Amino acid sequence: MINLQSITQGAQLRAPRMILLGVEKIGKSTFAAGAHKPIFLPIRQEEGVDSLDAAKFPTLQTFAEVRDALGSLAKEDHDFKTVVIDSASALEPVIYSDVCQTEKATSIEKVGGGYGKGYTEALSRWRELMQALDYLREAKGMASIIIGHVKVKRFDDPLNESYDQFQFDVNDKASAAMFRWADFIGFANTKTFVKKEQSGFGAEKGKAIDAGAGQRYLFCQKSPAFPAGGRGPYGTLPNDIPLDWATFSEAVASGSK
Repeated sequence: MINLQSITQGAQLRAPRMILLGVEKIGKSTFAAGAHKPIFLPIRQEEGVDSLDAAKFPTLQTFAEVRDALGSLAKEDHDFKTVVIDSASALEPVIYSDVCQTEKATSIEKVGGGYGKGYTEALSRWRELMQALDYLREAKGMASIIIGHVKVKRFDDPLNESYDQFQFDVNDKASAAMFRWADFIGFANTKTFVKKEQSGFGAEKGKAIDAGAGQRYLFCQKSPAFPAGGRGPYGTLPNDIPLDWATFSEAVASGSK
């Protein structure tokens, strides 16, 4: 029943919905394993979770198995507090396979006769995933982390010159939907700078230099080079922090005061 007694005031820190992007082998799964009582849903072709001392389902080969895993978390008693999808990049071909099987098509481009209809059907699976994670948040108080790989793609900036940037390595419609859904988007990488060197005949070449002595960072604010940022306390985080769950949690707690 809604009445005046149900009114609340002030910021409320709820279990977060996170997108964690990053370059290969930077430590995304290790970071997620540090979350509060995590349970991993490893998707086929993702082997990074195998070496982690964390609870995990068997490797999920089909979207039906993903549904089953999420359904078991919703229906059965457990004390897990963070569900980790590892990874969205591996899940995308699994979703495409499910769509093709349902629609009796040989490829995602040929679903419904083409014209992008396959990707629209795939988007419904992504929304189903997000709705399931939202249910776990409401019913079980569970946080969500969706891990994703990145690709380098040319970005046509309408206000400036075009430039390369890291982008979520899934279909643009899917990434846009997940970005709107997420409370926080983080980007994991090292810090580098480019040193100009002479290469002969007056020409210069760039050499990438590790500026952080191998330290891995979680970038929390948007850059022209990558997507990042958040809402509420996740929007006030420092530009970058060490890629460590305890450090991240401390930064969130400080920002919510």
